[in-house]
Amino acid sequence: MSKLTAPMRTLIESYSAGAVATVNADGTPAVSPKATFVVIDDGCLAFGNIRSPGTITNIRACPDVEVNFIDVLTRRAVRVKGRAEIVERESAAATRLLPAFEQHWAPYLDLMQSFVSISITQAELILSPAYDVGHTAEDLRRVNLEKLSNLR
Repeated sequence: MSKLTAPMRTLIESYSAGAVATVNADGTPAVSPKATFVVIDDGCLAFGNIRSPGTITNIRACPDVEVNFIDVLTRRAVRVKGRAEIVERESAAATRLLPAFEQHWAPYLDLMQSFVSISITQAELILSPAYDVGHTAEDLRRVNLEKLSNLR
């Protein structure tokens, strides 16, 4: 099993919206953004099920998922593969997850119908090819912040 490293945890905790990939019943891919991710520990992530009927249906049929988080400013990403489990709010398993959700997403807890816990089987930090030609995170952050400010 792969574990999250400190840089991976920092990216996920800073950019907690992840794109969750599952498989539909007909075998086609499905990707859905989830913005309530929390890091439980180096081997487990979770998100709150606020409005995720398709994702929940797909996980019940096939619990293998992949989640991608991206820092668009520094062009770094974390790819996590794992097995998802739906955790009902009133279950004993929820007591392990609740403290993280209370800390980071307390205003949304009443909207969360359940939680999805992901046991990490593989985790990878992905860097843009821009790093291969000598750019630094600071260079990329500056350039990309400038691009974003020009969108206004």
